[in-house]
Amino acid sequence: MFHEDRKEGSPRFGKLNFPVGLWINSPKKHFAKLGRRWPSAASIKSTSSDTTSRNNETVELRQPTKNKNNRHKRLSNLFHRSTNSIAGSISSGTGRWVSEKKLSEIIDTVPEDLVELSSQKNLPGILKIFGDDISSGTNYKSVLATPRSSAEELVKEALERYAVADSETEVFVLCDVVGRFVGLEGEWKMEYLRVVGDNERPLVLQEMWKPKTGFSRRFEIRRKQEVEKMTMAEDNETAGINAQARRLQKSRSRAASGGNAPLREREESISLRRSISDVNINSKKRRERKSIKSMVANDGDPGQDLSQSQKDGISEMKNLSEGDRNVDRDDSADQMDLDFERLSQCLIQPPAEHPYFLLLQGYNKDQDFVIYVMTRKKHLFGRAEKSLRDKGPYVDTFLSAPDILPRHCSVWRLDSSGQKYIVRVRPYRGALVTHNGRVLQRETELHTGDLLGLGEHFLFMYKDPRMPQGRPAWLPKSWSSPSLSGAFSCQMCGRSLQEKQEAVQAYIESREPVLQYRSQEEDSVLKEIIEKTGNPGSDFKLAPAYLFSLCLEHSTKALDPGHFPKLVMKIASFIKEVVWEKIKEIGDKQPENQQDRGLPCALGIEEVATDLRPLMLWMSNSMELLNFVQRKILDLEKEWESEGSSQDTLLSSDIEACEESMALLDEVIMYTFQQCVYYLTKTLYAALPALLESNPFTDPASLSDVGELSNMPEGTRGTLAIYQATLDLTRECELHPDLVSQTFGYLFFFSNASLFNTLMEKGNGEPFYQWSKAVQIRTNLDLVLDWLQGIGLGDIAAEFFRKLSATVNLLCIPKTSLMKVSWSTLRNDYPALSSAQLNHLLRNYHLGVGRSHPAAWEPPEEEKEEITNTDIFESFTEHPPLILPCENFRLQLAQPINDDAFYGQLCQLRRFVWDLEQKSLPANQRASYRVENSQ
Repeated sequence: MFHEDRKEGSPRFGKLNFPVGLWINSPKKHFAKLGRRWPSAASIKSTSSDTTSRNNETVELRQPTKNKNNRHKRLSNLFHRSTNSIAGSISSGTGRWVSEKKLSEIIDTVPEDLVELSSQKNLPGILKIFGDDISSGTNYKSVLATPRSSAEELVKEALERYAVADSETEVFVLCDVVGRFVGLEGEWKMEYLRVVGDNERPLVLQEMWKPKTGFSRRFEIRRKQEVEKMTMAEDNETAGINAQARRLQKSRSRAASGGNAPLREREESISLRRSISDVNINSKKRRERKSIKSMVANDGDPGQDLSQSQKDGISEMKNLSEGDRNVDRDDSADQMDLDFERLSQCLIQPPAEHPYFLLLQGYNKDQDFVIYVMTRKKHLFGRAEKSLRDKGPYVDTFLSAPDILPRHCSVWRLDSSGQKYIVRVRPYRGALVTHNGRVLQRETELHTGDLLGLGEHFLFMYKDPRMPQGRPAWLPKSWSSPSLSGAFSCQMCGRSLQEKQEAVQAYIESREPVLQYRSQEEDSVLKEIIEKTGNPGSDFKLAPAYLFSLCLEHSTKALDPGHFPKLVMKIASFIKEVVWEKIKEIGDKQPENQQDRGLPCALGIEEVATDLRPLMLWMSNSMELLNFVQRKILDLEKEWESEGSSQDTLLSSDIEACEESMALLDEVIMYTFQQCVYYLTKTLYAALPALLESNPFTDPASLSDVGELSNMPEGTRGTLAIYQATLDLTRECELHPDLVSQTFGYLFFFSNASLFNTLMEKGNGEPFYQWSKAVQIRTNLDLVLDWLQGIGLGDIAAEFFRKLSATVNLLCIPKTSLMKVSWSTLRNDYPALSSAQLNHLLRNYHLGVGRSHPAAWEPPEEEKEEITNTDIFESFTEHPPLILPCENFRLQLAQPINDDAFYGQLCQLRRFVWDLEQKSLPANQRASYRVENSQ
């Protein structure tokens, strides 16, 4: 058992592993390691025989010295005794060391390992619970415990270890017993017993306070009936103590740093935590009483250097003393002690190493404390409820008021370097929290000196003694000016009208991505964004997404958490309404709907691009906005999940509302994409056939420089003009690169399918499949692919034009060589073509008049039935699906926006909000100055 206490690196002595010099330097610890009690002063005899007996007990630890007088001298030096004092003690006949009081001051009568008898440092998760009332032969039972284990849980677990029936568990309670060891055999003697409440936590109790010097503490299980009898007997003995003194004695045991326990728990038992005032009073009680007595005895001004609270206490003490002159001397002494006790509580000193909350206004003066210390990195305020006690985050401070939620407000410290401590505060959903007088909807930074209001009753001042104390933010600005500007300035903040005008003008012209407005002006602000920025003529094409994001950011920081899902739904609905109107306008302009008006039957690419510009603009903004909302919802989920299970219902409903809003934005993106590719492919349908019919060799000079669109052959110019207009449109609207690729992927898919199907049709009944025609088609197709490669779309085009390229390559094989190739070889060389498509090309290949197809082109018998039942045309329904991008978005509010056009629009919107706010105010409350237009 001795090796458990051996320090690392200590030499070994036999099997005891005992450190060198430990017996000489620390005899008390030596006895503690042997499991024996350190002898008290009364047990140390001065006779030589007793000394010899003591020396014989230590033979097992080290070799005895030959000179016992040397050992006696070492022990004498250890206790700082001289020969004269020892002789005097012997001559007195008392048989004890002289001045036992000084001996107890030099040596602690209780080893450190025996202060807490219910726990050991090397076994922090094991708690010993003594149960002499249950089984006299059993000393204690060990149970597993954590700092969150309640007394009720530990009692049940210990009774299971003692094999007590479940029906009898209600008759036992956990008691905090303080006592000491007496006699040579170390007999345990109880000095004080307190019932531990069911909701108190024993391990926290051990950390919060320790028994005074010379005493030990352990946890015992006792019967309620026995404890009640002991309490009644104690009440009879202390019947002479007045009610005020008893109340002060009980108040010392109540919780302060961890908060107040519920009223029912207080009725059952006193809370386990001690207030910081009790700690300071216990450590300085005697000194303060002595100083107060000296002040009271002074006939001069007793409060010259004291605070007002100290003066009031002294004055009250004097009045009480004068009014009780005719009372018995003992009663007067008790009353004077009570006055000192009461006055000493006015001399509370706050902690110097931990931040704390100073109560300025409470709800129940009998249960509220003055100081609540923040001992953990995160401090949580709430109301005690048994249903939530083991769910969600741990509540540090319990507040008893009707409007306090089980999880009301959390304050936490961020990790920071140096001496700067950043603390933030955030209310829980539905909790009323004010910060410096303003209702707090979202988290904000908390500075020392700030006022924090919880509900309608509690008001705290946050103080951090480690940080320098500056001017509180809530304190009105001092001002005094005899001029007119001072007379007309705001008496609350001290700002003159000119200063207020400058502040408003600075906000409106600021380049910070911030937009502030009141909730009642929200609809007007959203409509203004759509009307002024949601048109193709806007200089900054992503302005709607940025401004809507600023609205959402304002909602997450300044408005109620439940407002965010509503705002997302409102924005998505406004965008959908605008897009639907644009789609309807484009549909009304189509030639099939304008035949009665005598308009042309086809629209050029310029007209189509103009009509599609609003749709592509909203597709681009909706995609950026959707990504912003998704990231914001993920951030909010992390915050809301930390609030515990009590917020599950609100969280699920908000997430469901946000998902509906994102579904609307998804629908907007899908329909705008669908409409854009529909009208673009409709224009392509009329231009693509020229690639199969035109001859690029009619003007050989034009093939020398094909970089410019104007130098391209006539047959390819129409198709490439549509591709070029589409590319310009996507760049102008700042469409996401992934959507640009998918737009051209759909156009290339349509071009390939349309050209291939047209090629299949032209082979029926006319000599179209021949080498000379295939070379012209191959040249036109190569010109298109090379031009697309030059603008960065070559890889996408090569993928979607694969079947058309394979078909043209087959037809470009010289006739003599093609006639020598068998069916199986062609199937292996051109896997992009199906059996039916390959058979159609070979059967309609023009070999010349009177020449028949070679027998090697005939498909095998097992494939003929498949060829007969298979369609040779490509389906337009098998287009690639639309996949929304997940990265590479431009909308980043955390990064600076270096675009003057956007900031011009933002300043105009801020000015619009200012005008709305002024119009909504009564005439006598409107600002008497105007905000200048900087544009």
